[in-house]
Amino acid sequence: MTGGIAFSKGHGTQNDFVVLPDPDAALDLTPARVAALCDRRRGLGADGVLRVVRWAKLAGEPGVGEPVEGVEWFMDYRNGDGSVAEMCGNGLRVFARYLHERGWAPGGGPVGTRNGVLDTTVGQDTVSVDLGTVGIGPASVATTGGARFDGLALDVGNPHLACVIGSDPDALDLTGAPAYDPVVFPHGVNVEFLTPLSGPADGGSIRMRVHERGVGETRACGTGTVAAVVAALRHAGHDAGDVHVTTPGGRLRVTVAAGSPARTGPAVLHGPAVLLATGELDRGWWDAPA
Repeated sequence: MTGGIAFSKGHGTQNDFVVLPDPDAALDLTPARVAALCDRRRGLGADGVLRVVRWAKLAGEPGVGEPVEGVEWFMDYRNGDGSVAEMCGNGLRVFARYLHERGWAPGGGPVGTRNGVLDTTVGQDTVSVDLGTVGIGPASVATTGGARFDGLALDVGNPHLACVIGSDPDALDLTGAPAYDPVVFPHGVNVEFLTPLSGPADGGSIRMRVHERGVGETRACGTGTVAAVVAALRHAGHDAGDVHVTTPGGRLRVTVAAGSPARTGPAVLHGPAVLLATGELDRGWWDAPA
């Protein structure tokens, strides 16, 4: 080390992240630094930042909760605009891969998040993360390109509006954020546009695109993929299933257990997670990223 800030770069189905190892919570991770890091011209470029920190070192910070015995690591996730986010499914897969590769949690294990403790399993090619149950909210509407799309509000630890559409999602213009009902989503929302379920509940498939709050359109979204599968299953009259999802960034699989009309059973996201680079951020840049 030469006094710089260590980092790794990784992605899950091309949803990419800067990973900052900070076991003792020594870094001052300001919104401005996060936004600069994620900028694809003046920074490393990413959809978000994953800070790898010991949960006990964050005790007392807003939103992180009290450390749970036996859970050492906390995923401190930030959106590309610098805002704090409750959860990121693809990010959790990359986070688990990083812990595995460093030898800090070989094979996976429980991880603390702003959505509670979530279990991870790291395989050779696939990382699986149990994202817990999904809350089923009211029907709502997203508007983009002058067209209105009916959707379902879903809580995957963060807010989603998943719209099953009859047209091709690839034809939509998602360069701008879709409009939504701020009464239903007072803190913003991730919006998914997806095809109806093709095939059976177990082994069927959908295609989707997503616009993430605080980021824009991304190549994939882990929690959004789970939301899309829940919406597709409910649209087809099912409350459980095992569905393959094709996103612009690659292919994922989601297993949803049966639950109630208001909440699913546990939902597990399966997919690749790749670490592709490590290095150091220049200390001078870190001190003045603008």
